[in-house]
Amino acid sequence: MIIDAHQHFWQLARGDYDWLTPELAPLYRDFMPDDLIPLLSRNGVDGTILVQAAPTVAETEFLLKIAENTPFVLGVVGWTDFAAPSASNEIQRLAKHPKLVGLRPMIQDIADDAWMLRPELTPAFEAMIECDLAFDALVFPRHLPHLRALLSYHPKLRAVIDHGAKPNIADAQFKAWANDMEAIAKDSHAFCKLSGLLTEAGTDWTEAHVAPYVAHLFENFGPKRLVWGSDWPVLTLASTYDIWHTIASSFIPNDQARDLIFGSNAQDLYRHFTI
Repeated sequence: MIIDAHQHFWQLARGDYDWLTPELAPLYRDFMPDDLIPLLSRNGVDGTILVQAAPTVAETEFLLKIAENTPFVLGVVGWTDFAAPSASNEIQRLAKHPKLVGLRPMIQDIADDAWMLRPELTPAFEAMIECDLAFDALVFPRHLPHLRALLSYHPKLRAVIDHGAKPNIADAQFKAWANDMEAIAKDSHAFCKLSGLLTEAGTDWTEAHVAPYVAHLFENFGPKRLVWGSDWPVLTLASTYDIWHTIASSFIPNDQARDLIFGSNAQDLYRHFTI
């Protein structure tokens, strides 16, 4: 069983993708299940986790409707306003949908790097724990000390770091990111997604550019806490689904680790879906 634990769909006409502008020409069109099916088939991928791309509950409802009608979508990571007074009730409402497996505030787009530590967010994180939902941390390296603190305050929060925290591979910025990722891996039970790295490696990337970052993730999170994802269609800014699937497979040392990273770890992380 191979699971792509991070992919997106969107329809431009919905109008709530503020980050998605005509300047991102390869992405500035609709991406829906029929676009992904041939890629999954060609790479032997059995199911996916569909992740939010807009900071609205309306988009989460849109994705849940897609999941209801798309057998290969095993679960949805949605969005809600963690700072709203009604956040706890809204999380409990959304969690009643059998396809909701997690939530993701778009932390990378929030001006306050320490936003996740604001006291008014505590009820939202407590509701996530109560509802057994995964927290997808969409962060940059500068957020990692705050994420480490957050996970220490909520040790029962099941969390995953999206895209390896988006290290600046293009400029070979490694040391600070590596130290912070090592600390989080040591001090928490967080998972980390093996995804999005080619996009951070620049237009002239090679496997050699990415390899040290992947090796560091393996060294610290190990094969039981890494989860593979494509980040398609954002991936297409840097490469193709086929190429990333092949490269990621080549980084994994043996079949046992591959089975974990490409399959069962996603089930351990997101839990709510069944195959």
